Amino acid sequence: MTLPSLMLLLFAVFSSAGGQIMLKHGMKGAAAAAAQSGGSVALRAATSPWVVLGLVVFAVSAVAWMTTLAKVPLSIAYPFNALGYLLIVLAGATVLHERTSMWTWGGSLLVVVGLVTVMAGQQR
Repeated sequence: MTLPSLMLLLFAVFSSAGGQIMLKHGMKGAAAAAAQSGGSVALRAATSPWVVLGLVVFAVSAVAWMTTLAKVPLSIAYPFNALGYLLIVLAGATVLHERTSMWTWGGSLLVVVGLVTVMAGQQR
C-alpha cells in the first residue's frame, strides 16, 4: 500500500469516527431539548448544527472511503474500520464523558491487535 493510499484510508476512518461523535453529541442535545420543551426529536435534530455538521463530515468520509476502495484491496482496507471503533470508544470516554468498562477497553485492545496482525501479514 502506498503512503497516499494509507493517508486516504486513515482520513476516511478518522472522519467517519469524527462524524459519528458529532452526530451523537447533536442527538444528545436534540433529545434533551425535545424532552425539556416538547416537540419532535427529529425536528430538533434536523436543526442542530452538530447533527448537520456530523452528516456532512460523515458524507465526506463516505466519499473518501469509496476512493480508498478504488485503490486499496478490500482485505486490507476493511480491517482499518476496526480502528474507527477504537477512536469512537476513546472519544466517547473523553469527549462525551461516557462510562466505559474494562471489558470495553480489553475488546478495543484486541481490535488493535487484530489490525496489527492483518498489517503484519501484508508486509510479507
